[in-house]
Amino acid sequence: MVKRIYIMLFVLLVYSLFSFEVQAEETKSDIYQDRMALYKKTEALTQIPWYYIAAVDQYERNAQKESDSDEEEVVSIKIKPNKWFGIGNSTKNMDEEIITFFAGHGKDGNGDGKADPKDPEDALYTMANLLLKHGPTEDDIKIGLWNFYKRDLSVQTIVSTAKVFKKFQDINLTKRDFPVSMDYNYSYESTWGDRRGFGGVRIHEGTDIFAGYGTPVKSTTYGVVELKGWNLYGGWRIGIRDINNIYHYYGHLSGYNDDIKVGQVVKPGDELGRVGSTGYGPPGTSGKFPPHLHYGMYKDNGQNEYSFDPYPYLSKWENMAK
Repeated sequence: MVKRIYIMLFVLLVYSLFSFEVQAEETKSDIYQDRMALYKKTEALTQIPWYYIAAVDQYERNAQKESDSDEEEVVSIKIKPNKWFGIGNSTKNMDEEIITFFAGHGKDGNGDGKADPKDPEDALYTMANLLLKHGPTEDDIKIGLWNFYKRDLSVQTIVSTAKVFKKFQDINLTKRDFPVSMDYNYSYESTWGDRRGFGGVRIHEGTDIFAGYGTPVKSTTYGVVELKGWNLYGGWRIGIRDINNIYHYYGHLSGYNDDIKVGQVVKPGDELGRVGSTGYGPPGTSGKFPPHLHYGMYKDNGQNEYSFDPYPYLSKWENMAK
């Protein structure tokens, strides 16, 4: 009897955990649908393409958040109070006419008579109007982005993310892949932060994945090829800017796929090139170390871009791909 009770309790626990996971996935799916509906509504009101509005929101979400969380706001755009309400509007009056009088930029996006910076529709509508100040073309939008952020990397990241959203017509792009083909032999361990001596003492900003010459190297994520060519340290390398404000660096390649070009949109699993041992010298230098892929990840928080350890992510993506 006692054994049967334990079995029933175990079954109930497993069922509860499964139900929780299903509900969490449904909630995440719902939030993507809610966001897309808001982006499309803002596009209809302003004629700013939805993928630019989505890209700004995505950039803000990832700049504000240093760690993953299941609790996410539908819209993450935050506009500073002085810019929203206007300098001198000390009571933060939400009446749009008063905000305009004080040279503020806050707008009422849902017709409720208030320009509320905490309201998702108002925040998106206000941001879209800020971008529209210079005109509706893509070049005009880039000027609007620069005037808002005053930072080239922020503009570059948002434009890249918009390009990805436009191509796939979706914002729920969470798939990932392991960066070398798992059909080949490979090995890796955590090497981020290790000492390196070539070119002066420095730390190792990535994880080395050892594999044979010619092993296919793949994109781990959705993103845009930002850089391709020779580097003294990394040899033939590729840099990809993803939709989560992260720059992915693939170094020491023996060569590239013929169709990989700067500005190209890629997705997880797209072949970028092949493992090699290039680098540590002028263009063409090879063989100064065993063949491997140097894989680095760099986070942009809106103020600085910094290296962080890719090893936990590689382990996770490897397990997902098995």
